[in-house]
Amino acid sequence: MLSNDGRVNPHRAITHDSTRVGLLVGDGIGHEIVPATRGVVDTAVAAAGEAPIDWVTLPIGLDAIAEHGTPIPDVTLDALAGLDGWVLGPHDSAAYPEEFRGLLTPGGTIRKRFDLFANVRPAQAFSGVRAVVPDMDLVIVRENTEGFYADRNMHTGSGEFMPTPDVALAVAVFTRRACERIAQTACDLAARRRGRVTVVHKANVLTLTTGLFRDVCVEVAEGFPGVRVDTEHVDAMAAHLVRRGGDFDVVVTENMFGDILSDLAGELSGSLGTAPSLNASHTQAMAQAAHGAAPDIAGRNRANPTALMLSAAMLLDWLAARQGRDGLARAAGRIRRAIEQTLAAGVATADLGGLASTAEFTETVGARILRR
Repeated sequence: MLSNDGRVNPHRAITHDSTRVGLLVGDGIGHEIVPATRGVVDTAVAAAGEAPIDWVTLPIGLDAIAEHGTPIPDVTLDALAGLDGWVLGPHDSAAYPEEFRGLLTPGGTIRKRFDLFANVRPAQAFSGVRAVVPDMDLVIVRENTEGFYADRNMHTGSGEFMPTPDVALAVAVFTRRACERIAQTACDLAARRRGRVTVVHKANVLTLTTGLFRDVCVEVAEGFPGVRVDTEHVDAMAAHLVRRGGDFDVVVTENMFGDILSDLAGELSGSLGTAPSLNASHTQAMAQAAHGAAPDIAGRNRANPTALMLSAAMLLDWLAARQGRDGLARAAGRIRRAIEQTLAAGVATADLGGLASTAEFTETVGARILRR
């Protein structure tokens, strides 16, 4: 289940005495934006009167290769299973040794291992940030385990293969179960927002696969009498986002379409630097910014931590619902309001046209958190 701005609300579980969150720094600017995000979360949690987060730092990426000989060691995966949630920094797979470049990325390995089937990606325009679509406020709900991405749609091996050196094939997988659960997630969210779901498909060409996705989503939506559902072809949807992106509420689609449309929506709303995301199942969740590792600016105090901070706020809301800890939801609200106020005041990093360093932006957000 999700709240009205894209925050995932899982079924409630037994209240925990403490909240243990995995911290995976990753590569490139991860070494700057992950500590910045941790600091902002700690400030917000304290200001909300909640017990401190118990952070568990785990190796991943280039650091893990140096220490463990692999970018995603078993010690990390085993530890993640015992934690309440995770914050994942960006990874720079292109910089890994050749032997690791053809493998699943660290984030992809985690998503597949823990069946994080819902990739929830809000796209919201912020005052103070130039946007192509200044009234955009939507959430793209992307099915995260099947579809056209070969690295996710097979239990063993890959859905992409070459029978000869000159022929490459890929297998797309769509199951009713996966379509139903992502449709349920989207409809739950729309019921808490503006009551509209747009199902994106390409059933005029991919009749059986995306046709099944479309039809199952429409069937699920029938169980939500307060939710209005419509359907769009993916190519038309790309044009609609540019022309009238502010008209949409919740968009649900398959894996590859969701990847493309969410990046487009993020840029149209201002920047991928402000685009958060949460990867979630019914029992586990991982905060992960939509952008990459930006190795060209790594270590220069220029990285924009906004997207990861907002992703962490989504995780706090998810944890609040699961654990019954209202203070975590209050902390998430403080983070979002502080970021909105900071950007509206013209304090931004260089990618958004501002002059603030990573440290200065983080300090300003932290100060605004404490004002409420």
